[in-house]
Formats: sequence, structure tokens, C-alpha cells
Amino acid sequence: MSEPSDPPDPSELSPAGSRGGFRAAAAAAVRRSSWLARYIADAPSRWLGRRSSVGQDLTGGADGLTYLRGLARGNRIRRQASFETADASSPPVLLIHGFLGTRGSMYLLERRMVEDGFVVVSFNIGTLNVRDIRRSAFLIHRKIERILAQTPWQKIDIVGHSMGGLIGLYYAKKLGGHTRVRKLVMMGTPIHGTWVALAGIATLGLWSTSSWQLLPRSRFLDELAQGPLPPGVDLHSLSAARDWVVPLRRTKMPGAATTTVPLGHSSLVVAEDVYRRLAGILRPPILAP
Repeated sequence: MSEPSDPPDPSELSPAGSRGGFRAAAAAAVRRSSWLARYIADAPSRWLGRRSSVGQDLTGGADGLTYLRGLARGNRIRRQASFETADASSPPVLLIHGFLGTRGSMYLLERRMVEDGFVVVSFNIGTLNVRDIRRSAFLIHRKIERILAQTPWQKIDIVGHSMGGLIGLYYAKKLGGHTRVRKLVMMGTPIHGTWVALAGIATLGLWSTSSWQLLPRSRFLDELAQGPLPPGVDLHSLSAARDWVVPLRRTKMPGAATTTVPLGHSSLVVAEDVYRRLAGILRPPILAP
């Protein structure tokens, strides 16, 4: 029986073999250290950057303050664009604010759109906007007819924030608005209702018809869900993943193109990134042939 051989003496290894093994080990060590260095260097942006949970919460808080400043402007805002200078090939955009909102709450969004050449329209539909959503949709219907009768356009785009999206959808689906609407963008809209509406009921009670209509499985929402989607209308749902007012799952609408951003409810009408997505929906980039 042969005796086990002794391990080779390092001095007996060939120079080429020892150098190759050393280089491989050194390279592996460098890779490990460089990965660790990158991980440590990226930690602040990963944990506190704009796309981190903390960063998104901070951004949402700042957006909320900006939204409240706009809300305080109320319904008296100066018109920033005239129909005379508009391009007939690009329809005007109607902005509809949400529950307890004002035209001022959409002010920053309107200003950005005007600066980008959009023709923007907004209406005073009440300081608190607590009336029946059907009634608000009928008011929108009358105002749109008056505008289009005096301009070269045959259709209009609608951007509705929160309950404003329900107003636009009811108009397009139940009041014949599909013949007047090219695109409808619903931003954080409670298609399936929201339990936050209980706060409106608790504070406004019988004076707020729309608060009851915003509750999940309300008679109004059941009525709105019946029937086919408005024909010829390009439907979009732009929702916020960190929305506690209207949770993401309650904004889902079959048949509508969905876009989700990692922000909160008020950020939908305040954040620059959201605006760029909205502008891309209203004016899709022209692809080269």
C-alpha cells in the first residue's frame, strides 16, 4: 500500500503558476472591495434619495404644502392664455379639481401647461365642491358647449384630479360627452370609492352629497360603473402608489391606460415628474419613421 504523498512545497511550484494564482486572488479581492465601496457610497442615495421611501415621503410632504398654498388661492385665478393664439390642431385642456378643492389647487399644474403651450381652461364649480357629482358634470357639459361653440375646436381634453376625474367620466359616459372629449386623464380618481370620504360626512354631513357618493359601493359609483366605456375617448388613469387618500387599488379602471408614480395624492398635481408624464399623455412624442 502506497503512502500518501506530501503536499507540494510552495517553493517547488512554477513561477508562472504562483503568479497566476496570486493575480486571480488579487483581482477577486479588488472586485469584492470595489463592490463594497460602491455599496457604501450609494447608501445615502439609496436610503435617503428621491426614489427611496424616506425621500418619497419628504417629497410628498413638500408637495402637500405646495398644494395647500395653491388651494388658498381659491377660485379667482387670472386667465393665462387666450384662445386667439392657440393652435387649432391641439385641443384645449379642461382642469377639474377634486373634493374640497379649488381652481387654485391646480394652479401650478395650469401654469406649467400654459408655459408649454397648452390652452388651459378651468371653471369655478364651487368653493367646496360638495354638490352631487352628476350636477357638477352637467355644469361642465354646459360650459364645454359654450367654449367649443366659440372656438375652432370640436373636442377637448379633460384632466380631473381625484373627484374631478369622476366628474369628467360621468360627463363623457352618461351625458353624451364622448362626442366632445378626445382624452380623459383621471389623476388619483376613486373609481371604486374611498373610505376617506367618511371624514367629509363627519364634518359636512347632509350638506355634502358628494361625500356619500365617494364611499365604496355607493349608488352613484354603481351607476357610473354600468354600461360600456365612452366610445372614442382615450382613457388614462394616472395614480400614486403612496396615496393614502385614494389607495392605488381603488383607482384601477379596466380599459384605461394606467400610469403609476411613487408619490402621494397631492403630488399628482404638483410634482414635476408627474407633469412630464401627463404632458406625454396629452402630447405623445412623435416617433421617427
